[in-house]
Amino acid sequence: MVQYKIGMQVRGKITGIQPYGAFVSLDDKHQGLIHISECKYGYVGDIDKILTIGQTVDVLVLDIDEFTKKISLSLRSLQTKNSISAKRMDESRIHKHYWTSRNITIGFSPIATRLDTWIDEGLKRTIN
Repeated sequence: MVQYKIGMQVRGKITGIQPYGAFVSLDDKHQGLIHISECKYGYVGDIDKILTIGQTVDVLVLDIDEFTKKISLSLRSLQTKNSISAKRMDESRIHKHYWTSRNITIGFSPIATRLDTWIDEGLKRTIN
């Protein structure tokens, strides 16, 4: 009998798929669940596009419930963040977003010119 422990990497077979995750048979007596959030990095719209029944997977044991003995598993923990998806890795889709305009070059000068006034106003509020 295998004694499963948190942090172990084990191999299992997908036995069932639900919208919230996939059930994995680890051996004759033990089964675990890969929650949909633990399937891969990023958003998972349809778990059926990632996993299939009968597929053999290597998973990491995330947690074992002390009372119910339910085993939580993860595929994502064994992936590198660089393997997110070809869609996100595609250079043509990467767009750097600027929260400020690159054309405005005034920098911190408005803060510097107003700082003394703000300090005086703040002190007046705290004294009164």
